[in-house]
Amino acid sequence: MPDESRAARIAELVRTLRVDPGSDVVLSRDFDPGYKSDLVRKRDGDELLRAGIALLADYQARLAAQNTHGVLVCLQALDAAGKDGTIRHVMSGVNPQGVHVRSFKAPSTEELDHDYLWRYARQLPARGDIGIFNRSHYEEVLVVRVHPEHLDHQHLPPEAKQGDVWKRRYREINDWERYLSENGFRIVKLFLNLSKEEQRTRFLRRIDRADKNWKFSSADAHERRSWDDYQTTFSEMLSATSTEWAPWYVLPADRKWFTRICAAAVLATTLVELDPQYPTIPPHVAKELKAAKRALKKEAPEGRPADPYAESAKRKARKGARS
Repeated sequence: MPDESRAARIAELVRTLRVDPGSDVVLSRDFDPGYKSDLVRKRDGDELLRAGIALLADYQARLAAQNTHGVLVCLQALDAAGKDGTIRHVMSGVNPQGVHVRSFKAPSTEELDHDYLWRYARQLPARGDIGIFNRSHYEEVLVVRVHPEHLDHQHLPPEAKQGDVWKRRYREINDWERYLSENGFRIVKLFLNLSKEEQRTRFLRRIDRADKNWKFSSADAHERRSWDDYQTTFSEMLSATSTEWAPWYVLPADRKWFTRICAAAVLATTLVELDPQYPTIPPHVAKELKAAKRALKKEAPEGRPADPYAESAKRKARKGARS
């Protein structure tokens, strides 16, 4: 598939996944968990995923070298939607030194003694890095909202629990993300949209397979009882917090292969838009490099090319011209 055609398909796919800022989202109406797009067929899914992974590897190297921007990926979903697998497959080609995954469980006593964004702020990526939050600060308007008893554990003063707490938190999160964006950190927010029936099937698989038992707990089944509440809360979260500086993307999650393609497409598109570049060296350093190259070429053993890398590049270029 020509590069231009592939790029156009990826761009169109990303557009269909984006939650337009200011839109009123009803998850069940606006996004189909089983959607797989007529732009992508399963038989060429592997090719697209490989292309996305290769693009990510290239641009992540540039991001690290430029050391100006950082990227934060926020993954939200219900249990069994495939967050771990998405991270594992999509990030398989990048340098692990430049990617950091953080998972957030129930807050510790120390974390509860601080504001609700504190523990997330401590794990933000550095410039040049990609940080992945496997569950993120959005837990504070999702799980805490569906189970408001968690709010009582946060040691809030009485006035902080008055009025519309959730509307206020949406505003605070939007302001925080805008602050990060204006300081050079791009935020990529991915919601993996799983159907209730597919979750049931995946839960049964975890129970039926001994090697998957560890991934299932009674808490998973308990949370499933709040399915409708979560769907409503997800819809309100997407409506209130998809912004121009940090939009949400809703990834269909019933087909894992397609979810991974979508995640790679969104992340690759984000990095392409950032367009990080390798730093250019000053003239005096370029002069030093040329001198070092001349000295190294003189050291070539008899029968060996003076510059093996340059010779290899020429051979590849000739081979490409013939094919």
